[in-house]
Amino acid sequence: MTTVPFVRPYRDSDRPAVADICVRTALNGGDSSSVYPDRELMPTIFAYPYLELEPELAHVLDDGGGRAVGYILGAADTPRFADRFRTRWLPSVADRYPRPAGAPGTPSEAMTALLHDPERMVLPELEPYPAHLHIDLLPPWQGRGFGRALTHTLLDALRVRGVEAVHLCMVRANTPARAFYDRLGFREIAVPDPGPVWYLGRSTAR
Repeated sequence: MTTVPFVRPYRDSDRPAVADICVRTALNGGDSSSVYPDRELMPTIFAYPYLELEPELAHVLDDGGGRAVGYILGAADTPRFADRFRTRWLPSVADRYPRPAGAPGTPSEAMTALLHDPERMVLPELEPYPAHLHIDLLPPWQGRGFGRALTHTLLDALRVRGVEAVHLCMVRANTPARAFYDRLGFREIAVPDPGPVWYLGRSTAR
């Protein structure tokens, strides 16, 4: 029997697969496990908070057999999400990932410092784009239209909630991802001193 991949809402049973996808795509679109040996670190920053705080916006690409092979996660109101990250999510993980003392000395410490700074998500230049998203697909599922399907699913969900625009932050080194976002109508948002990242935004309208 031929299985047909499809986009569906996230289920609690998808959590291990979402974590694995996050790890396998978190280093400029590639596997991050050689740089961040604790495989829970990246999901703790970039995936789990969305599953806990805004699960209704989380969707996965199902391979047709029940396994998640991609996901899109979002927050409808970034300042509110950052506040809930600070007050609800961070206390639950701070014992495992304490704030580094002094300047980070390793890649893992640099990421842990990001974990302890959710306010980094709130910039005045992003106010016209109140929602934000994260999308990741395992390599065999990229370039096949599934990323577009996931993105449109989230755009529709945000639009129903009255959210008119969304943004994302991406590492500049991941040039294939930039091309993907360009094709979907995302445009660069000018942010002073953005460092090694781009901020991109677009309307939630189709």
